Amino acid sequence: MRALAALALLVPAAAQAQADRCEVPARVDRPHPELPTADQPQRLLPIGGYTLALTWSPEYCRGPGHAERSSFECGAANRFGFTLHGLWPDGVGKDWPQYCQSTELLPPRVIRANLCATPSAQLLQHEWAKHGTCVPRATPTSYFARSTGLYGKLRYPDMAALSRRPLTAGDLATALATANPGLPASAVRVTTNRDGWLDELWLCLDTRFRYTRCRADSGGVSAGTSVKLWRGRQ
Repeated sequence: MRALAALALLVPAAAQAQADRCEVPARVDRPHPELPTADQPQRLLPIGGYTLALTWSPEYCRGPGHAERSSFECGAANRFGFTLHGLWPDGVGKDWPQYCQSTELLPPRVIRANLCATPSAQLLQHEWAKHGTCVPRATPTSYFARSTGLYGKLRYPDMAALSRRPLTAGDLATALATANPGLPASAVRVTTNRDGWLDELWLCLDTRFRYTRCRADSGGVSAGTSVKLWRGRQ
């Protein structure tokens, strides 16, 4: 109970999912096609649920070469906390559907509308081609409306305060759940890089896009794993 109370003290500073500062440029990059490959083939499989994947941008931007390749996300003009990696259909078993149908390049208006959630035109193209085409009856507009709608409702604990204290993956999941009534800690998976720094949060949803307990084999580090938070410019 004491641990939960300590985490609850951090929640009043909860922040919205949207970027702290995001200015979409007059000209946005044109993506190239995203197609299945021998390593990433087309898979037409039943959907057993979904994963909402969020990337911790400060850690991403200090990765080798990311700042140079991702100037919109990592440049001085913009400032991001958690960004929307994507909404992924999960399979019933260990494999998941992907690249379910061929698709054209995303229209520029769709890219511009979603850049402050997913700050990369190429990543938006990738997410639609690999994952969005497998969502029943989805169009690019409806797929991104669903994913950004889920993303936009999330609130976060004070990540700067969390970064200054000993932290486990279970602590982080509990803090996020406390900031978001209706999101159980059991629906949160935490991933880290090889050095133990926070990489992503994966939130588990059922087939009706309601948060649900993650399956035991759905990835992420264990609840007791120590997690470090890189604050970047925060």
